[in-house]
Amino acid sequence: MSPASFDAIVIGAGPAGLTAGIYLSRSKMRTLLLNEGAVGGQMVLTHEVANYPGVESASGYQLATTMKNQAKKFGCTIRSNISVTRMDLGGETKAIEINGRETFTAPAIILAPGGRSRPLGVPGEEELRGKGISYCATCDGDFFQDKNIIVVGGGNSALEEAVSLTKYAASVTIVHQFDTFQAFPHAVEEARQNSKIRFIMESTIAEFLGSEALERVRIRHLSTGQITETFINGVFVFIGYVPNTETLRGLVDLNQSGEIIVSPLLETNVPGVFAAGDSVAKRYRQITTAVADGTIAALSATDYLHTVGELGSVEEAVAVS
Repeated sequence: MSPASFDAIVIGAGPAGLTAGIYLSRSKMRTLLLNEGAVGGQMVLTHEVANYPGVESASGYQLATTMKNQAKKFGCTIRSNISVTRMDLGGETKAIEINGRETFTAPAIILAPGGRSRPLGVPGEEELRGKGISYCATCDGDFFQDKNIIVVGGGNSALEEAVSLTKYAASVTIVHQFDTFQAFPHAVEEARQNSKIRFIMESTIAEFLGSEALERVRIRHLSTGQITETFINGVFVFIGYVPNTETLRGLVDLNQSGEIIVSPLLETNVPGVFAAGDSVAKRYRQITTAVADGTIAALSATDYLHTVGELGSVEEAVAVS
C-alpha cells in the first residue's frame, strides 16, 4: 500500500465525518479525513450543546476537539484547511486530489461535506455581511455588547442562539415569517420567558441599510405588506443551511435541493461511495443525527470493503496507525 493509498477517505470533518473517522480507524482501517475548513464544521459555531447524550453541557468547539482527538488516537490521518480540487469516484479505486498537487486513492469514500448558513438574499445583505450581519452567534456575539440586535428565523437554532445572545445584547428581537415557530416547545418557552427578547411574527427583512456598517433594516409584514424601518446594531440570520454539494453534481445523485440521495445504509448511487451528515437528504439535522449517519456510513463502508476484497491487511493498518 503506497503512502497515498488508503482503505477509506472521508471528505468533511464535521460530526458525521469525525464519527466515520473514529469508527473506520478503530477498525484498523487506514483512513484519511479531509476537510476544507477547520475541523468540526458547523458544530464549532454552536455556543452550547446541552442535548448530546452523556454530555451535560459543552461548547461545540469542545465537542469537536474531543471527536478529533479520538479519531487521531485510533490512527486516523486528518488534513484540514485544504482544497479538494478533483474527485474521480468511478471505478473500483477512487481518487481525490487536494490543492491541485496531491492525489490520494481508496476503494471506499464517505462524503460528509455538511452545509453552510442560508442567506436571506435581500438587498444590502452581501455588502454588509460581516459589517453588522452575522450567521454565527458564537463567533460574533461579544461584538454586540449592550447593543440592540435582531435574530431572523423560527427554528431551534434561531431561538437557542437568540437566548445565548441575550448574554451580550441589550435587547434581541426575533423576526419570523410565520405566526408559529418550528422549534421544539422547550426552545420556544425558553425564548418567551426571557425578558430581553421580543417577537415580530409574520414578517421578514426586506432590506439592509448602511454605508460602512449596518445601520437600519426594513421589515415587511407579509400579510399586510406594510414596511417599517428600524435602527439596529446587528442582525443574526438563522434560516437553515445550504448543502455543500456543488462540486458533487454529476458525480453522485442529488435531489432538487442539492442534497445527496442515499439508501437506508447511506449508500449513494455510486458503488463504494457513501454519504453522511447535513448534506444528505433527510428531515432532521442535529449533531446526534450526524453522528448516527457517520456510524452507519462507516459500517456500510466496512462491509463494502470486505465484500469487494479491497481491505488492506491488519498488519499494514497497524503499521501506519
